[in-house]
Order: sequence, then structure tokens, then C-alpha cells
Amino acid sequence: MRIRGPEAWTKWRELVAEQERSGQSAAAFCRARGLSPTHFLAWKKRLILAGPQPFVEVHLVDAGRATQAAAGHGPAIEIRLPTGRSLLVEPGFDPNHLRALLAVLESRV
Repeated sequence: MRIRGPEAWTKWRELVAEQERSGQSAAAFCRARGLSPTHFLAWKKRLILAGPQPFVEVHLVDAGRATQAAAGHGPAIEIRLPTGRSLLVEPGFDPNHLRALLAVLESRV
């Protein structure tokens, strides 16, 4: 199955970052993971040309207010999107599920 849209960008952004952290050449990284080096390098170039991802504004809340806001929950992270929607991410979340959800929400912005 072919991944399209924001999910594809997320997938390749993560693979490129993983390759850079690994210290392996692109060819060795692709060989180890069964990826096409040509396809990998095309995505790497596409990501470079697209430029850096925008920074996300973060607001810190003092511990007392955070505890009250998250009553009944473990230490959670609230993600607020520009549309006003927000997600509460609690410990133990599934990262792939979160990526897919964010991709859907961002595609509708």
C-alpha cells in the first residue's frame, strides 16, 4: 500500500532523520532497511527544498495549575492546533496513531 499526503511526508522526514542520526551512508541505511536509495535520496532532496518545519509555540504552565488541569490523568501534553482544536496526549500513547491523527487534522487546516 502506498502512503500519500501528510503521512508520506512524516514517514520520509522520520527516515531521513534516522539516517542522519545513524551515521550510515544513505546507501548503507537503505540497504539495511530494504529501501530504494534513489527513492530515499529523492525524498531527502524534496525535504531539504521544502525547508525547515515551522517552530511550534509552547506555553509552560506552573506545576500547580497543570496538576489541577490534568486531574484524573497522568502527566499529559496538550497539543493545540492553529484551528483551535486540541489533543490531550497521555503517557502510553501510540505514536503511529498520533501521527495519523495529526496528519488528518493538519490536512483540514
